[in-house]
Amino acid sequence: MKKAKPIMIQGTMSSAGKSLLCAALCRILHQNGYKVAPFKSQNMALNSYITDEGLEMGRAQVVQAEAAGVRPSVLMNPILLKPTTDVGSQVIVNGQVWGNMRAADYFRYKKELIPDIMRAYDALASENDIIVIEGAGSPAEINLKADDIVNMGMAKMASSPVLLVGDIDRGGVFAQLYGTVSLLEPEERRMVKATVINKFRGDVSILAPGLELLNDLVKIPCAGVIPYIRVDIDDEDSLSERLTAGERKEIDIAVISLPRISNFTDFSPLSRFSGVSLRYVKNVIELGEPDMIIIPGTKSTLSDLKWMRQNGLEARILKAADRGVPVFGICGGLQMLGQKLSDPEGSEGGGEMDGMGLLPIETVFSREKTRTRTTGEFSGLEGIFSGLNGLPFYGYEIHMGQSRLAAPVIESGNVYGSYIHGLFDENGVAEAVVSALYARRGLPFTPGGVFDVRAYKESQYDKLAAAVRGALDMELVYKILEEGL
Repeated sequence: MKKAKPIMIQGTMSSAGKSLLCAALCRILHQNGYKVAPFKSQNMALNSYITDEGLEMGRAQVVQAEAAGVRPSVLMNPILLKPTTDVGSQVIVNGQVWGNMRAADYFRYKKELIPDIMRAYDALASENDIIVIEGAGSPAEINLKADDIVNMGMAKMASSPVLLVGDIDRGGVFAQLYGTVSLLEPEERRMVKATVINKFRGDVSILAPGLELLNDLVKIPCAGVIPYIRVDIDDEDSLSERLTAGERKEIDIAVISLPRISNFTDFSPLSRFSGVSLRYVKNVIELGEPDMIIIPGTKSTLSDLKWMRQNGLEARILKAADRGVPVFGICGGLQMLGQKLSDPEGSEGGGEMDGMGLLPIETVFSREKTRTRTTGEFSGLEGIFSGLNGLPFYGYEIHMGQSRLAAPVIESGNVYGSYIHGLFDENGVAEAVVSALYARRGLPFTPGGVFDVRAYKESQYDKLAAAVRGALDMELVYKILEEGL
């Protein structure tokens, strides 16, 4: 039976750039004619995706699959943890909700999921030439190593060589790499075949003495120094640089940065217009007086609505809506905008709460999750966004609460809501929204021509691959792949 060759990217810390480097490798190998698939045994993120089969997976592996030119599959991410509190997560196995667990309980239980992990990995390995595996956090978390299933534990199960990535942009990259290697067991050190320095700004020659000394210390070659790359590719989670207040531009759109914000990349298409600022705000001072307010999805609708109520954001949004400012809620944001939220089964802790009262809906939470892809056409809209009518949309729904909606997108005056993630992605939708905001301000708007989202994504993957290909020793990477362990 065919068995793909694996290569694994591990990092010295969270946000060292593992996900992006995996996407780059997937693209490079795809460009070079290989059939390649990404894999991450366990992902923790609130930015998830629904496959064509109605199964849920982490968005990082979706990005990597797109870069590899293959259809996203839940096999690429068999375990997804979606934090619900600071000490607990919803556990999703093979794309379906398994249940909620406290962190300590999951830590004791997770090795029971190894058969699910290996079934998914083996299925991918039987259909591809190369598997690019992503680790999580750091392999040197010595309190977690004994029961690891995502870093060295996964590398052992897949018999995969490892590239260890350090983030020079945060400083101390040599200490990161040396310290991580030093904390590994001898068997694990032998699996690390090369180091990679990521997010470098400046003249690479300045690093030469340090690289030489690092190689002498760890006895592992450096496979490359990757420059700080600016590409417009979906981020994985709330560590994203996108989630900042930023500066205000001609048209100002404010997204409420909820504590459990999910699928924040829904709104990226709105940021691609030069005169538009898309700001993620956490308080009334940052909110200011925007031209549009968006309430995004959340993993904890009731608690995040309470958070908005306590810090004054709800009151400010209500006043803005009363002045005619467009307010748009997606998924959890839609639920918050309704009249009432009820949780009789305790899926979000139980109880009832009044909503913001801006949309004529009520939401009842249950333990059954809606997971479906959705396609359709905007219709029946009035008011500022009536220009959306007739445009197609294609996205997905993923929510625990159920609300009776008269249409995929509902409105009440200048307040709109929908359960559909990816609503602004299709050609012409973001432009229609931005054009309406310009018109409301009495400002001229110059259309930028047809914006092909898919073609744009492909260009960004190619840009990423070109930058990494020029900095990474691909000859060494292929040698590592060929030799394995």
